[in-house]
Amino acid sequence: MPENQTKNTKNTNTAKNRGTRRAKTTGLAVAAAGIVVFNISPFLNWVNPEDSADPRTGYETDSLVPFIAYLGLGLLVAMFYASKRARRGQHRGLTLVSMAVGIAATLQCLAFAINPMGGLERGDDLSTDMGVWVGLIGAAVWAIGSYLLAKEIEGDDDEHTDNYTRDNAR
Repeated sequence: MPENQTKNTKNTNTAKNRGTRRAKTTGLAVAAAGIVVFNISPFLNWVNPEDSADPRTGYETDSLVPFIAYLGLGLLVAMFYASKRARRGQHRGLTLVSMAVGIAATLQCLAFAINPMGGLERGDDLSTDMGVWVGLIGAAVWAIGSYLLAKEIEGDDDEHTDNYTRDNAR
């Protein structure tokens, strides 16, 4: 029994002395900047009908634009919460979802830039405006920031040793 007790004490002390590594917040800050920029884009003009001088904002053009922007805000709040509560400073699944939505937003803006949506049913000949490009930049920065955070340490630990795996295999 004293030998087993010594081994457990040694493992506990080693865990206490070895600080818990946390994810760097750089990716979270970059993702936050991208989400904020993307949330500005629905207020800007996304399309401009060639026949009139009445440009349409992201809100007027497609309801998915503000939805994705608000979804980004929700993901950002959740990632900030995870950074405070999670042992390692992030939740990889949540960060990967944020990256996927950022990629989808980037692709939506890119498709919109190539062929503006929302004018076919009205018979408008639309050209893209500044809001699409601001949204594209914001979405790309959002996806990159989420990637930077996702590649950080989460529940996985690089310090696996023979003692660690043998003692915890039971």
